[in-house]
Amino acid sequence: MASLITCPHCGVRPKEEFTIKGDAAPVRPAASASDKEWHDYVYLRDNPMGRYRELWHHLNGCRRFLVVERDTVSHEVYTVQDAAAFRQGGAE
Repeated sequence: MASLITCPHCGVRPKEEFTIKGDAAPVRPAASASDKEWHDYVYLRDNPMGRYRELWHHLNGCRRFLVVERDTVSHEVYTVQDAAAFRQGGAE
């Protein structure tokens, strides 16, 4: 049985329809940001064990970006929400 993810737009879907894009926390720097700020944004990422929020793309479905909170050890999914709502302060 495939792992299932509940997309807020499409409902329950197999995880193979999604691609993981990485940490959901970083915010893109302004175009005028320093080289160091851009370097840190592009190259420096945490790789924690445990509960973590990631940006996922529903590539083979609604094509929306989602923020998935899951355990990186057990792969248990806790929450899934639209990334636009997450960025607008709708994060839990």
